[in-house]
Amino acid sequence: MTAIRRLGMSLAAPALAVLVALVITTLVILLIGQNPLTALQVLVDFGDTPSQQTQAIVVILNRAVPLFLAGLAVSVAFRMGLFNIGVEGQYRMATVIAAGVGAAVVLPAPLHVLLIVVVAMAVGALWAGIVAVLKVTRGVSEVISSIMLNFIALGTASFLLTGPLRGSEEGAAIITTKEISESGRFPALNGLFDVFGLAQPRGQLFGFLVVAVLVGIVVSVLLKRTRFGFDLRATGLSPSAATASGIDARRMVVKTMLISGAIAGLIGLPDLLGRTYSFGTEFTAGLGFLGIAVALLGRSSPLGIAFAALLFAFLDRGAVPLQFADIPASVVTIIQGTIVLSVVIANEVARQVTRRRAERHTGQAAPPTAEPTGPAGTRIDARQEAGA
Repeated sequence: MTAIRRLGMSLAAPALAVLVALVITTLVILLIGQNPLTALQVLVDFGDTPSQQTQAIVVILNRAVPLFLAGLAVSVAFRMGLFNIGVEGQYRMATVIAAGVGAAVVLPAPLHVLLIVVVAMAVGALWAGIVAVLKVTRGVSEVISSIMLNFIALGTASFLLTGPLRGSEEGAAIITTKEISESGRFPALNGLFDVFGLAQPRGQLFGFLVVAVLVGIVVSVLLKRTRFGFDLRATGLSPSAATASGIDARRMVVKTMLISGAIAGLIGLPDLLGRTYSFGTEFTAGLGFLGIAVALLGRSSPLGIAFAALLFAFLDRGAVPLQFADIPASVVTIIQGTIVLSVVIANEVARQVTRRRAERHTGQAAPPTAEPTGPAGTRIDARQEAGA
């Protein structure tokens, strides 16, 4: 019964957040003179033909893959009580350099793809490592340093794109790196539609979906089934107590940020290796910031993050159809924004309810515990986190 109750409490906050977001969005749609039911019908309309329906599924999955990786990158740091807001800069730097390296060499297919992946992870880890070093050596807040490094990363990526790594011709409207050769491209998963007897979509289903699933499994095992994961959670709950028990808290900060940055380095690869094959001025931006919302809604659990990524991807897909129905695409942004705001409030309410139940169970006030602070001041209850 305890496990069921704990699961219910874990699901209550995100479910309440989504419900509140839908209510607020309904009111906004009514205020602009549109029908909320029409908006809902547009969002859930995947098309009339089997090909259109499978294409809608492909669009959602392709969008969810980088969001899932972004959420994982944020959640690893969040479990340590760190706020890695620099995921945006980390994946942008990693992608532009990986694109440059991938276009500069030609290797057998598996080695070529592996090289691009390793380079991206290494650059992402290096960029996040700067934040970690500043924190443990000079006490600089990871929030401040990562925000500053985001600006540096964007500027550096722009310099590399327009300078040493430029592949497009002078005067081109869209500036890109050179295209990665066929051997460096990740194969699509469209064969799965034939296996399940579904119609072939127009687009390609990113093969990087497999990598994302594997990364999610590795992160889950690392955090919940290893000594490192226990040390990470313990340090996040109370650095002083962890240090007293023999854990090197400073080293844990560095290791955690390196892992978070390495995962962040993968965020741009689904698009790079599965669709664009080059990095350019129109490459997808903002995934790092969306990853914060995805991690928050998924309560830093890989499985929860997967569902949150699918929800955000589902909403993103509906932006264009909403415009055809004369409903502003900003409705999607409103839903996502209110979900983030609502989940912050809902998490705090759930934490207070859990704490009061614990106090009634023990018959006395629960002693204050050090709890890792996440985005916008949200906290993860210490008892829930230790048992996660």
